[in-house]
Formats: sequence, C-alpha cells, structure tokens
Amino acid sequence: MANIEAFLGKWRLVSSEGFEDYMKELGVNMALRKIGNMAKPDLLITKNDAQITIKTESTFKTIEVSFKLAEKFDENTADGRITQTLITLDDNNVLTQVQQWDGKETTITRKIEDGKMIVECVMNGVKCTRVYQKV
Repeated sequence: MANIEAFLGKWRLVSSEGFEDYMKELGVNMALRKIGNMAKPDLLITKNDAQITIKTESTFKTIEVSFKLAEKFDENTADGRITQTLITLDDNNVLTQVQQWDGKETTITRKIEDGKMIVECVMNGVKCTRVYQKV
C-alpha cells in the first residue's frame, strides 16, 4: 500500500554507483560532474497536507522541489535543466519521478528497503544507484 510517510525525514548519502555516467548521459558538463561526484548530499523530505517537499543539501548547492503527487510541474534541476516533472507513488510504495525536457526523458525511482532509501536514476539505459541512510 502506498505510504509517503516512509520517505519522510532526513537522509544521508552513503553510497553511489554510476553517477558520473548518468550525469554525462544527462548532458552535464565535466566541471559540474566533478562537483556532483564529490557532493555527499542530505535529503530532507517533508509533507504539508498534499504538498511534498524534497530538499537536497550539500556543501556545493541546496535545491528544493515541492510538488503534489500525480500533478505535473516545472522543475529547475540542480544541473540547470528546466523539466516537466511528474511524481507518483504506486501501491508497492515506489516513488517515481519522470523528468522530460527537449524531447529527452529520465526516470528517478525511490524505494525504502531495510531502512535505507534506494534511489535509481535511469536515462537511455544508463543507470545510477544511490543509497541513503536515515539520520
């Protein structure tokens, strides 16, 4: 059953695989990829009525995205893209974020397993897995 409550709280990045290749596939320039790879962001996920906010904090940049589930919105991404984004939560409690821009698309899924949040980012078959631990 879908339950956004499982995602709420503060999360710290503990591992990341394939992020460089994923950023490259997105079209992120080399300087930003180097910074992105060094950043160990914390995620703060909060809910206020139907509004959900994901705040990503690192020593380099803090970004915040607020949305309602299943409602498209314009997102300004950390790497400067402006995307049409749709975030849904399915019955398996998987939070799926689809970003579309300039005829391109990437999908970011978040799920809770064994107390950790597993984030998978996929674009054109290039996959990145980032694992966060609740703090």
